[in-house]
Amino acid sequence: MRDSSQWKSTAYRTHTIGQIVENGFELLGKEVIIAGYAETIRGRGAICFLMLRDGTGNIQAFLKKDNMDEEIFNSIQNSTRESTIQVKGVVAQKRPPKTDDGVPPPPEYEINVTYGSILANAAAPLPVGVTDDVHVGLDVRLDNRHLDLRRSHVNAMFQLRSKVLEYGREHLIGEGFMEMNSPKIIASASEGGTNLFPMMYFDTPAFLSQSPQLYKQLAVLGGLERVFEIGPAFRAEKHDTYRHLNEFISFDIEGAWMDDEDVMGVQERMIHHIWSCVAKKDQLLIDIINEYRVSQGHEEIIVNIPSLPFPRISYCDAIKIVKSGGGEIEWGDDIESNHCDIIAAEYPGFHFLPRWPMSMKPFYIHHKEDEKGSTGGQLSRGFDLNYGRDEMTSGGQREHRVEVLEQNLKNMGLNPDDFSFYTDGFRYGAPPHAGWGLGVARLLMVLTGAGNVREVVLFPRDRSRVTP
Repeated sequence: MRDSSQWKSTAYRTHTIGQIVENGFELLGKEVIIAGYAETIRGRGAICFLMLRDGTGNIQAFLKKDNMDEEIFNSIQNSTRESTIQVKGVVAQKRPPKTDDGVPPPPEYEINVTYGSILANAAAPLPVGVTDDVHVGLDVRLDNRHLDLRRSHVNAMFQLRSKVLEYGREHLIGEGFMEMNSPKIIASASEGGTNLFPMMYFDTPAFLSQSPQLYKQLAVLGGLERVFEIGPAFRAEKHDTYRHLNEFISFDIEGAWMDDEDVMGVQERMIHHIWSCVAKKDQLLIDIINEYRVSQGHEEIIVNIPSLPFPRISYCDAIKIVKSGGGEIEWGDDIESNHCDIIAAEYPGFHFLPRWPMSMKPFYIHHKEDEKGSTGGQLSRGFDLNYGRDEMTSGGQREHRVEVLEQNLKNMGLNPDDFSFYTDGFRYGAPPHAGWGLGVARLLMVLTGAGNVREVVLFPRDRSRVTP
């Protein structure tokens, strides 16, 4: 599972199980100390076979009453599954099983135990099956996420999530972006919306941030030029769908002297890099996930590296596709999920939807006066990224001219004075700039085939869940 080749010894073990499994030949006859969860305990009487599992793999420990303290032997033999156990012993090669073709399988290793200790007993029965195929609902699994996470395919998904964060950060730094951190306690809406979680900051009313939008822009206005953040955002929206949460982690970027096409390029190259790295380095994690998926009757996930550039389907063209596919939609309507199904039939992978009507985008999105839609409506420089039917990203070029920002607000029936917290930052010269936000969990849903965003969020927060 995890590459633990560089892990150092600790107070409770000299080696990880993964190190022994991978380097057993070099360790043959040497004494090691390992620790892990008791996956299975077999045998009665004078011998016991203990299968131990840690975050790097599993291995069999062979206990013989004559070779160790009898009391310790009995306590381990009678312990419950998922108890945490430490053993000391000598690395040995397991006797290979007989094969029909006479070709011996690759060598496997075990530990001949001389000493052991139960570090913590597990209560029984377990509320969630770890190695057993016990069917429980997602809510029960999330209530017991610490146990659910011990299941190999679930563990693999979160190892993969860590890799996605690593590869995404790696790529953005490689394109000259520097990492920043924005505040999550704010005085007013950074995007002009109303879907905010209110809170008291000492004696001052405040809110949880719904986006790092304003702060990314202020950093760019200050001359940092290219910034990114990987952090949480909070949306007080009463969604209850397979792809919405009220707290989520996203990649966010902002770049000076860039337009919408420039940052779409950054995004597609970052996704291409993530997919390429996963395909090259993390196939074992995909295999573990696929082993479970196949056992449940689902198709295997194949990490198909997307071709560059991603298709660009302008809003106007998307309307035509939906209409030709039998959907009911008019210019100026939102593209709903059922419309996305029609588009996805032609574009099942990643594709951008640029040039939305200005009337459908926030006041801070840039527009060019000469870009009009088929009905004469003003087009914006805002875009979405979809994978199939699901939206992944919202982004665009930002309006950098303060007088246009204030006119946009008036055009939308809003009072510019109410948005001075935003517009004041643009009064002293602002470069043209653009950016986007991309939900990490949405990427993981694509990579793992998860049917619900809660599957790939360790401790999700939705309308009904604030624990664990």
